[in-house]
Parts: sequence; structure tokens; C-alpha cells
Amino acid sequence: MAPVQFLLVDDLEENLLSLEGLLRRDGLTLLKTRSGDEALEVLLEQDVALALIDVQMPGLSGFELAELMRGNERTRRIPIIFVTAGSTDAKRRFQGYEAGAVDFIQKPIEPDVLRSKTDVFFELYLQRQQIEAQRDQLQAQAEALKDADRRKDEFLATLAHELRNPLAPLRAGLDMLRRNPDRDTAAQNRNMMDRQLNHLVRLIDDLMDVSRISQGKIELRKETIKVSQVIHSAVEASTPLIETTGQVLDLEIPSDDCWIEADQTRLSQVISNLLNNAAKYTPTGGRIKLSLATAVREAVITVSDNGIGIPEEMQNEVFMLFTQVADHRQRSQGGLGIGLALVKQLVEMHGGSVSASSQGVNRGSTFTVRLPLATPPAASLQSDVLLADTSPHTHRPLKILVVDDNPLIADAVGMMVEDIGHEFQAAHNGQEALELAKQYRPDAILLDIGLPGMDGYDVCRAFRKDPLFEHITIIAQTGWGQERDKALAKDAGFNFHLTKPVPLSDLQKVLSDVAPHD
Repeated sequence: MAPVQFLLVDDLEENLLSLEGLLRRDGLTLLKTRSGDEALEVLLEQDVALALIDVQMPGLSGFELAELMRGNERTRRIPIIFVTAGSTDAKRRFQGYEAGAVDFIQKPIEPDVLRSKTDVFFELYLQRQQIEAQRDQLQAQAEALKDADRRKDEFLATLAHELRNPLAPLRAGLDMLRRNPDRDTAAQNRNMMDRQLNHLVRLIDDLMDVSRISQGKIELRKETIKVSQVIHSAVEASTPLIETTGQVLDLEIPSDDCWIEADQTRLSQVISNLLNNAAKYTPTGGRIKLSLATAVREAVITVSDNGIGIPEEMQNEVFMLFTQVADHRQRSQGGLGIGLALVKQLVEMHGGSVSASSQGVNRGSTFTVRLPLATPPAASLQSDVLLADTSPHTHRPLKILVVDDNPLIADAVGMMVEDIGHEFQAAHNGQEALELAKQYRPDAILLDIGLPGMDGYDVCRAFRKDPLFEHITIIAQTGWGQERDKALAKDAGFNFHLTKPVPLSDLQKVLSDVAPHD
């Protein structure tokens, strides 16, 4: 908070020094002037809590100075105390009050009277400053809430639009498959529907990630890794979109690799989001460039394009949640305006920084990620990734118990089980599952977590207490996919955790490790 300032006006230096000595205190600045003209100059530049003005001065008198102050919007509300050695009869006092005074102090000055009167204005000024600061804060908060409300409305409208986009081709594809399931275009329709389903999943994953980060629920699993390893993983994830939108991707990755401490999955998500963003905002036939370089103790990853660019006024806002460069209704590619916000949050969680630059509209964009370098491990060992055998089983089909309170989901999962070559029966609550399992004797159980009554965790624990099922493979299939949810599933006794919607390949991989009962 700014210091409180009093203005002292007297043509005699010894009077100013006397006032200064009597008024000196912490938090108070005394502005001394020797004339009315000098006082006016100070008043036009400084905020003053109180003016102590001598009445009898050469040039402008104290009364004349007060009248000029009352005629100026900037100074008209400053309290004035006249200091006088002359007569203070009723007529003279009335003249002073009419000129704008709030009080008189008679010379010779009594120190206690002076301090008592001026302390009031010192405290009043502090209170006014606090009130004004609170008012400004409340106004800023009101503007922020108003802006957040506007962004929320825009986001909800965008979300509805983005969810409808993939639903329309899914509906059309289903209708065409119903009418002509054996047409030559059936495979094309299925591929199209699969792409749209993956798009829906990505939208939901982004929304979940925003929630997790804002609640501090994302934990990075850092390890010392090569940056090129992360880049190739991101390129692999983004290539289908870039090929679909028809851009050319140029890679500049040096042969001398560098190492960083990072969560490979999350950092790959960062680069993939930047590549996807470039693809969305670059026209067909455009170019996207991904490069890696090293600076002083930093790995520098750059994604640039020759797309629509970023207006200058938005370059500081692109990493804000729900911000988009263009109105979604004016673009063929959509988005929720959260991808770049995720990029910034994840990069900062890695101790790095990300920035955006553009020469302007239709002049492309460049996004630069800087991450601290790490010391390479003493020995870089290549670990073989052991993939489950997905070849057809030579033994009998597995018996799978599918447990889900939604019959449509249970039937859909059951059809996937049958498509892999196994058989299934379905139960729709925990008690039904426990009873059916004793009759059916399944080889594995696909168990939903969010069941009515007994939830999936309780059902799993009940199975583990039964000698018949204490060693059976139990697979969680649920919409809850955070690390905490996986830990809860493990503690309850689940062998595997699959997040809905479950890809057929993941289900096949898990079931390939299950051996049938004799």
C-alpha cells in the first residue's frame, strides 16, 4: 500500500521544519512547499491525504489556494486545515470554511492538538485506500467471473458441437451397415466409425486430464529417456490425423540424442497435442515441421506450421483453458480449446516451459517446448517389450462371465468375447454374478466397478474369499481410469484394469494370458 502523504504549505522554512518535526511518523511522507503556486504543482502530481496550509502567504493566500483546490476535480476532496497566527474570529473562520477548510489550528501550535487532528485524516486515508483496493479486487473478481461464465457458455456450446460431429457419421455408418451389411463399402464404413469413436475417446480423455490436473491428481512416472524416443511415439500417434488432413510432416532429429527426466506417456501426449493442433489449423497440402535441438542445459522441441497463424492479441492467451484461435463454426476441424492448456500444464509439471509465436494471421505458428536435460544413464539397456500372444488358442474356448449393470454394454462386451473365439454369460449386479459363477464356473470374469448395491470392488473381494474363485482371473472394466482407481482395483484383488471403451485388441491381449480350467 502506498505511503500516506501530507502537504505542508508555508512561506517560512522554520515553520515547515517545525511542522515536520511534530508530524513525523512511520508510513507518513511530508511534502513541503513554500508558496501556493508550488503547492498547486505538487497537488497535480501527488495524491495527498491532508493539506496543512498557512493562511497568510505572499502571492496566493491560503484562502485563495483552497478555493483553487476546490475548483479542481483532482484536488477538490482533499481535507484542508488552515494554520494561522492571526485573528480567528467568527467572520474569518466562516471565510476559511467557505474556502474549503475542515478545521483551524492556531499558532503557536500545541503538539498534542496537531497530532490528534491530523491522526484522524491519516487513519481515514488508510481506510479509504483499503476500501478502494477491496473495490478494485471485487471488480476484478466480477470481471473474471463474467469472463469465466462466458468461457463456460462457449465451452458447453463447443462441447455439444464436438460431440455431435463424430456421432453423426457413427449414426450414418450404423444405418448403412444395417441396410447393406455385405456391401463393398462395409469395411470402409467400419473404419470410419472406428476413427470417430477414437475421436470421442480422445475428447473424453482430454476432459478427464483437465480435471485431474486441476485437482492435482496426475502423478508423473519419470524416468531417464531419450527425447527422440518420445518424439517418435508422438509422431506415431499423430500420423493418422496428419495423413487424413493432408499435410506434410518434416522431421529434424539430430543423430546425437539427448536425455531428459520425463514421463514418456505424458510428454508424448504434449508433442502429439502440438502436432494435432498444427494439423487442425493448417490447410491441406501445408507443411508441419517437428525439430529437436539442444541449448544450454535444455532440450528444445519445436513444432511449426504454415497454417492460419495466431493474431497478435491472442498469442498470450492460446494456453488458457477453452481458448481457440478461430470460431469452431468456421473450421472443419473442431476441438474443445483444452489441448494447449494441457500442454502448458504438463510441460510445467516437467520443470519446463512452452511458448507460442506467430508473425500474424495466415503466417503460420511456432510452438517451442524447453525441458531440462538429464545425465544419460551409465549403461543404456534395450529392454524387450513382451507382447501377449494374440494368435488363436489351440485349447478350448474360454468361459467368460461378463458383469455390468447396463445390459447393452454387457451384450456388447459379450459379442467382443465371442468374436475373439470364446463364450460368455452375463450378470447385471453383484449378487447375481456370485450366484451365476458357481453354476457357470467361468475361466475369467469381466467385472464393472460401478454396480448398484455391491460395487465391483466388493464383488471382487467376495470372489477372492471363495475357495472356488480365489485364483480366478478378474478383470476390471470401468470408466474410471485414474492411477488411484487402478490402485484401488489392485487392492481389491483384480488382476487387470481396462478402461472403457475397451478396444478389442486390449481385451484379446488380456484374455490370451488366461488358461482354461480342466
